[in-house]
Formats: sequence, structure tokens, C-alpha cells
Amino acid sequence: MNLDPEAKYLESHEWARQEGDLIVTGVSDHAQESLSDVVFVELPQVGATLSKGDIFGVVESVKAASDLYMPMDGEIVEVNAILEDEPELVNSEPYGGGWMIKFRPTTPGQWDDLLSGADYEKVVEAEA
Repeated sequence: MNLDPEAKYLESHEWARQEGDLIVTGVSDHAQESLSDVVFVELPQVGATLSKGDIFGVVESVKAASDLYMPMDGEIVEVNAILEDEPELVNSEPYGGGWMIKFRPTTPGQWDDLLSGADYEKVVEAEA
């Protein structure tokens, strides 16, 4: 399982990384591996305001469909439209080209509630 050293994680297997005043989010390497071949990604509309824990989209694979959860409160400022035509980027580049949303956090202190890479590894190990 690969981790992004710059990212924090959710128990639901999303990652979040600060880039300037925005947060970029996608699914972890562990999640994409568990899902297998991703065939479709549904993402929110730019401008949507969501709360921590809200569903922001769905990722579908040949095995299952999984909801995607917001790591923090925020307003969606960009979605990765490339995933409409190339959903397999979620598998090949979960921390790079497979990112899903960028949002402007409205409650920045929630960053501290996210899991470190080491804590996320413990979550994954406990699920095994």
C-alpha cells in the first residue's frame, strides 16, 4: 500500500492534501486496489457546498460502487473532468492524475481531525 506523505486520510479511504488555500481529495491507493478496475466516477458540481462526512460522489468499479465522503466542510471549486473519459487514472495514479475534487475549506480546523498516514495504516490493518 502506497501513501502520499503530504496527505491525511479518512477511515472511509479518501485522502486530502493541502495545496495553497485549497484541499485536493481522492481515494487512497488501498481503496483503488480494493475496488479493482474503476470504470466510472461521479463527481459534484462546482460551487456545491458540502459538510464534513457528506457524500461528494461515487466511484464504480467492476466489483462494486462506493460513496465518496468529504474530509472537511467546504465549497467545491474544481472537479477532475478527465476522469469522465479516463476513470482508470484512479487506479494508476490515485495521488496524482486520479484526484477527484478541489475544495476551499470553510472550517480549516477540521484538518487536524484527519488521520496521519501511520494512523490510516492502522485502520487498514485492522480491517484485514
